[in-house]
Amino acid sequence: MVSASTQALARRLRAQPTAAEAKLWSLLRGRQVAGLKFRRQAPVGRYVADFVCLRHQLIIEADGPFHAEKAEHDARRDAWLKSEGYRVLRFSNHMVTTDKGAVVGAILRAVEAPGTFGDEVS
Repeated sequence: MVSASTQALARRLRAQPTAAEAKLWSLLRGRQVAGLKFRRQAPVGRYVADFVCLRHQLIIEADGPFHAEKAEHDARRDAWLKSEGYRVLRFSNHMVTTDKGAVVGAILRAVEAPGTFGDEVS
């Protein structure tokens, strides 16, 4: 069950995406990547995932520079998501904005070979 506060946060985040999130959404929306359906700023338990493909239980995160300061929080969050069966793939904002091919390639590899990729892609 998703709380009302988590749903409200997801709505606010959808309304105010970062530049990297907007660019990543332009790649993922409309099943453009191998026909995969992604939701953006989607509640997953008490957290909000930047992007989630429910069919493959794959979460995509665009990480800005502030994530270095939140490493402990991100580790707890990722551990909980993994305990629920999700895989988390993180991209730096720089990679999202400069190397679309590498981002799409990493997502495709994650879907084609579940469990064989690292959590972070620089």
